[in-house]
Amino acid sequence: MEQVQHNQVTVSILEPWQDPRGGQIERILLDNGILALEVLSLGGIIRGLWAPDRQGNRQNVVLGTDSAAAYLAQKAHLGGVAGRYSNRIANSRINWRDRSYQLDNNFHGHCLHGGHEGFNRKHWQMDTLPDGVRLTLNSPDGDMGFPGHCRVQLDYRLAANNLYVEFTADCDVPCPVSLTQHSYFNLDGSDDIRQQHIQLHADKVLVPDEHGIPQRIMAVEGSVFDLRRGVMMGTHLDSQPLAATRGYDHCYLMEIDDGPDTLLPVATVSSPLSGRAMRLYSNQPGVQFYTANFLQGTPGRQGQVLHNYQGWCLEPQMLPDAPNQPHLPGNPWLLPGQQYHHLSRYRFTNDAPADM
Repeated sequence: MEQVQHNQVTVSILEPWQDPRGGQIERILLDNGILALEVLSLGGIIRGLWAPDRQGNRQNVVLGTDSAAAYLAQKAHLGGVAGRYSNRIANSRINWRDRSYQLDNNFHGHCLHGGHEGFNRKHWQMDTLPDGVRLTLNSPDGDMGFPGHCRVQLDYRLAANNLYVEFTADCDVPCPVSLTQHSYFNLDGSDDIRQQHIQLHADKVLVPDEHGIPQRIMAVEGSVFDLRRGVMMGTHLDSQPLAATRGYDHCYLMEIDDGPDTLLPVATVSSPLSGRAMRLYSNQPGVQFYTANFLQGTPGRQGQVLHNYQGWCLEPQMLPDAPNQPHLPGNPWLLPGQQYHHLSRYRFTNDAPADM
């Protein structure tokens, strides 16, 4: 294992994995003494993220598995990058002026997370930075039906107790772009996240149909979707408004009033058991909150089989089906000469109270 020290960040080149499709999967471990991060060249996957508990003991706080074959076999997008367009696009079709494009249909007639060979399954070029790693991907014209050549850059950087995730992209023809990091978090290693606490700073949510396609915008006030004051995740999971999705799998609208490059607070999640808390900040107009309602049977580490509600996701993004619903906030269409920019900050602390 090769180690290089960069400005208090140790970069370790781990033993590569064999890709069953051919070639090798690179693995890099970053460690700044507070956080540690393992990244794969397969799918830009975050395989491990270690953060300290209230006693200062570090533990992995994301779900993952132990081989390239296992990552390729699972359909939960564990730790990977969702793209070229994250979340749902209705009827797997987009239209730009007089052109119509048929996208890959991989979810009940719709396109989910860029199609069945989305960015989470691509091999990314991976290089080291002084404080992190940089991954790049060239998505060709027609990739999963999306128009034009799209060039993507992704930086994972560690700074003290913060993980920064930054995407940039450009396209040579008009194309909708929405990239997000799809890690499943669990702040205390328990088998069930119902006792973890979430506060989500959004006063509006998209109401989806049975397949997650937005039908309307709803104010959260007085509903089970109102997480602004903070609740235990399990409080409403069995309520009737969440029955169709078996829990939370909803996109919340964030107020981006201070410009597209301003990071605003999105959510805080904490564990009374471990004392860990994660505060998420982002410049994206939406965030998908998902309580792993359909995780059952997904391969995990050391032969473990993951089950429902064993993790949770917060996915900053453009809004689902926004290319077909221009009334939704945010502009998902990236034009030639423009640059897509997604910046999110994940701040980890270990001062969450034991009694919340």
